[in-house]
Amino acid sequence: MNLKGKGCLIPIVIVAAIILIGVTLFAGNYNKFMTSEETVNQQWSKIDVQLQRRYDLIPNLVNTVKGYAEHEKEVIQAVSNARAALGGARTPDELAAADQQLQGALSRLLVVVENYPTLKADAQFTQLMDELAGTENRIAVARGDYNNAVAEYNKLVRRFPGVFIARIMGFSEKQYFETTPESRTNPEVDFGTEDTSWIPALRPALSQLAYLIPEGE
Repeated sequence: MNLKGKGCLIPIVIVAAIILIGVTLFAGNYNKFMTSEETVNQQWSKIDVQLQRRYDLIPNLVNTVKGYAEHEKEVIQAVSNARAALGGARTPDELAAADQQLQGALSRLLVVVENYPTLKADAQFTQLMDELAGTENRIAVARGDYNNAVAEYNKLVRRFPGVFIARIMGFSEKQYFETTPESRTNPEVDFGTEDTSWIPALRPALSQLAYLIPEGE
């Protein structure tokens, strides 16, 4: 091959090398996006499972309270309405708002329970509160895992070179599952009763929702 032919080949090789490097970088970063997004989806599904579990527990709790305090219709209805709102929520923001509504309704319900010592001593009520407390703990853990996954994903979207890939491929930032400042405050409830063995199971059900949420960047 003469020098002229070699001179024409060199730019072609350079261009081909640049294209190959570009494709490799693009594919690698695209795979990172897909993996990170799948992690977010998996963590969200864990939250969804626990929210569904709590959703299923609420009717049993309401029915148990009704058996002892049927005339407390306003408070009982508030819990039922909050449960319905939670069932209709879809986005993290909607779920956070519905979750706060439910926590407020449950707090009012448990204030009412203080007036019914027989209800507090009911074995089914105690078991339901234990299950609800355990569910709230799992929701808190799942919320923290989800928000950590979202934080990692959003970093890919905002940082170079991911920001260009995100624009080209339609990847956008995802929402954190956050609570409002009001829902981070524990309700003041005085359970002044000789039998206090059920209180430790009650408190997590009211206050385990926010402390694992990472600060936004």
